Order: sequence, then structure tokens, then C-alpha cells
Amino acid sequence: MIRAGIVVTGTEVLTGRIADSNGPWVSEQLAEQGVEVAHILVVADRPDDLEAALRFLAAEGMDLIVTTGGLGPTADDLTAEVVARFAGREMVLHEDMERKIAAVLRGFAERGGFDLEAVMEANRKQAMVPAGATPLDPVGTAPGLVVPAGERVVIVLPGPPRELQPMWPAALATQPARAVLARATPLRGYTLRMFGVPESEIAKSLREIEGDGTAIDAVEITTCLRRGEIEIDVRYRDEAEAVAGAVREGLKARHARHLFSLDGETIDSQVAKLLKGRRLGLAESCSGGLLAARITNLPGASEYMRGGIVAYTYEAKEELLEVDSRLLKEKGAVSPEVAEAMAIGALKRFDADVAVSITGVAGPAGGTEEKPVGYVCFNARVADGTSIARDPVIPGGRDDIRERSALVGMHLLRILLGGGEAPL
Repeated sequence: MIRAGIVVTGTEVLTGRIADSNGPWVSEQLAEQGVEVAHILVVADRPDDLEAALRFLAAEGMDLIVTTGGLGPTADDLTAEVVARFAGREMVLHEDMERKIAAVLRGFAERGGFDLEAVMEANRKQAMVPAGATPLDPVGTAPGLVVPAGERVVIVLPGPPRELQPMWPAALATQPARAVLARATPLRGYTLRMFGVPESEIAKSLREIEGDGTAIDAVEITTCLRRGEIEIDVRYRDEAEAVAGAVREGLKARHARHLFSLDGETIDSQVAKLLKGRRLGLAESCSGGLLAARITNLPGASEYMRGGIVAYTYEAKEELLEVDSRLLKEKGAVSPEVAEAMAIGALKRFDADVAVSITGVAGPAGGTEEKPVGYVCFNARVADGTSIARDPVIPGGRDDIRERSALVGMHLLRILLGGGEAPL
């Protein structure tokens, strides 16, 4: 089995000022190549710390090491030099790379009115590469590197994702990288998505499947709660295909009510397909337009999205959605009855044939014994009167309640338009 380690450099990443997206992205790309990622390390912009990380991964027997960041023109960008020292190679000027960088910088200097020689002097260090390394053409101004280092190969990539990701195919196409990947056994896999079931129930189901005689240790199963949904990734090699199939069927049989995607398709994509040919109107209160944001996040939403109203106050609900003032006073703004009236109002306001309404107590204040923080009322309906109404208590803080309210709205649309039993 081919194993890899990833080193993410940058003090700003280590301190949390910038969230690392490179490590997980590279890990996913390597998994697709059949490479097992054993470590993702984050180190500051200090040469000793980076070298220590490289030596740790070498001691752990990594066949492939990928570094991200530290390839810029400033004094703290020292990744190439540290990797050269780790690989036992001297730094040399790569003249062809220097010309390519100069071509990029010339246009930059002309557009910005900067002194070309001054800019080139600051960036000349980026054309210095370890002897014997394969340079990768820059997407910005920082070239990447593929460096043989004894029994392993180090792929050196820039930090900005917009530069790193386009450079990745070129890195894999180099001879040193191909030689390592040729020894890898490609992984296959699938992703299941569920809603309305806790992770503990998935763990219980997996124990039952194993108890039925399925050797689930032959596959890699990752269960993750992500944005209010359970995402189950199953990865396996060809010899474990039967086991992977048994796991999928076992989970499908036990969680048919909660399983909404067998192929990894997101709820957003599913709802977009179901809305084609329809006219959607939204009425939101506590979610503050988050459901509308999800609906319109995918291209093509203008084909079905007529509009949405964030009616926060009693007056807005009355004037914009024609909710009866007596109903508001008798039942309160957060009630199944008002949610129903809001959905009916959205149908009328937008001449829609499907609508969703959300009204609730997002907190942190405003809750009562009868209607605690997290109590949210939903109504999803079509013009003929068919509807789904739910009023769960959603756990978490204010942001959790608002985001999950939008998620529940998406799933109610899925159930209303696509059929099935609502898991709430």
C-alpha cells in the first residue's frame, strides 16, 4: 500500500487566521489515486519546523510527501530550500523557469507601473530549484516542484488553492510521481447521505451488519455529521467489492426513511431537479433568507425561483403575506397555524405552485416553556393544498438553528415533490 503525508505550511494557518483547505483537498485527490494519507501536518513558516515535519514523515515510511505553501518571493518563503536540504540536493537556477516567471512579471509590472528589475530581483529566488527536480509551470508566479528524495518523492505546491489545484495534474504527470503511483492500488467508493438520524444509530447498524457475517473491516467506512446531514463514505479495493455492496444494502434496509442519496448527490441538487418546471415562493422569518440562499446557490435557479420574503415582524407577515392579525395574536408568530398562513401567502404573492415557510425561535433569548429556543414551524405546500407541516425543536446555538431550518426546508421540498416519508 502506498502511503502519503501532507505538510501545510503557514503561520497564518497554524494560528487559525486562515482555515486550511489544501490538506483535505490534496488528501481527497490522493485517495482517488489509491494512496492512503496517513498524516496532515500544519507547521509555521520556520525552516526547522518544516524540516522536522519532513523527517517525521520519512521516519513513518511515507512513499509520497506533498507540501503546500512557502513558495513566494518573501524571506519567509523557504519551502524549496528546506526540501532541497531534506533531499540532499543543492539549489540551482533554472533558467527556463526564470524566463517564464519574467514573462508573467513583465505584464504585472507594466499594468501596475512597477519597476520590472525591482520586481524581478524580489522574485528571482522562485526560479531556484533543487538540482534534479522537475519544476511545474506557475499558475501565479510560484512554480511547483517534484523532488526525488531517496526512497520517496516530495511534491511541492504553492499555498493559494487557485494556484495549487490547477497545478495538481501536472505534478501527477511527472515521471517521479508516476513511478510512485504505479505501485498504488486504485480505491473505489461511494457516498450515502442521510437526514434525521443520529450517528449513534449508524454505528449500531454497522455493528449489526458485521454481526450478520459481513467482514466490514475489509472496507474503509467514514461517518461524518456535515451541515446537519450524515455523510457515509465507503472506500474499498476491488477484492472487497462484495463487502462494500453488503454494507450499502444493510444500511439501505435499516434506514430507508432517512437515506436520501445512494450516489452522493446533494439535497441541493436533488431539489433543483424536482423544482424544474415549477414556480417556487418562499416565506422566511427566523432563517432570515438562508433557504432562499441555498435555493439560488445553484445555477439555473431563475427557472423556478419566483421570489422570497423575509417577514420578521408581525406587520411584515400581515402586509406582505396577508397573515391575519387575529391569528398572529391568538397563536403567536411561531406556530403551525401561522406557518401555514405564511406558505399560503407566498403561493399567492408570487403566483407560485409550491411554497415553503419557516418561522421559529432562533435564540438565544425569546424562548418559553411552550415554545423553547429552537422551536421552528415549517409548512411546505403545493397549490392544490397538499402539504407537509412540521414543528421540531432544533438543537444548537442561533447559527445552528437558522442553518438547519434552511436544511429542513430543503428536505421538506424533497419529500413534498419527490415522495417518501418525512424523517421528522
